Amino acid sequence: MTGPVVPPEALDLGEVELEVRPVRIRWVAWVLAIFLFAFFGFGALLVFVEASGFNFRPADQIAMVVLGAILAGCALLFTRPRLRAGPGGVEVRATILTRRVAWSEVLGVSFPDGAQFARLELPDDEYLTISALQAVDRGHAARGVTALRRLHAQYHHAG
Repeated sequence: MTGPVVPPEALDLGEVELEVRPVRIRWVAWVLAIFLFAFFGFGALLVFVEASGFNFRPADQIAMVVLGAILAGCALLFTRPRLRAGPGGVEVRATILTRRVAWSEVLGVSFPDGAQFARLELPDDEYLTISALQAVDRGHAARGVTALRRLHAQYHHAG
């Protein structure tokens, strides 16, 4: 390690110079969330028909709507990925976890052939997947990687 160990939440990025979010997965997640909520909401209305052969109660209808909301919320987790970078380092947010890395710890930025996501190369052959830079976003991802490499070149040795 080249610098003192700092807890990720204590690492100050400084003024954010780059912020990237994926494009396609966000559209897909929103469409899926709306579909799931509508599907379960419509299903809750359909079970109200008494001639269906089943004995559904209002609590069952509420449970179906709640289940639709929970599943839609889970689908919306895929809208969370984000990359932020500034003079102090890089913040990579995935669907659930967020990790901050100082520039002094970043050895490089890569997007290996055939990979779905770009990644930060770290010491000891480790890497951090950047789910905000996805292969399906093509040009958007390429511009993001280029900008991140520029910041890495600018700040890696400055820290």
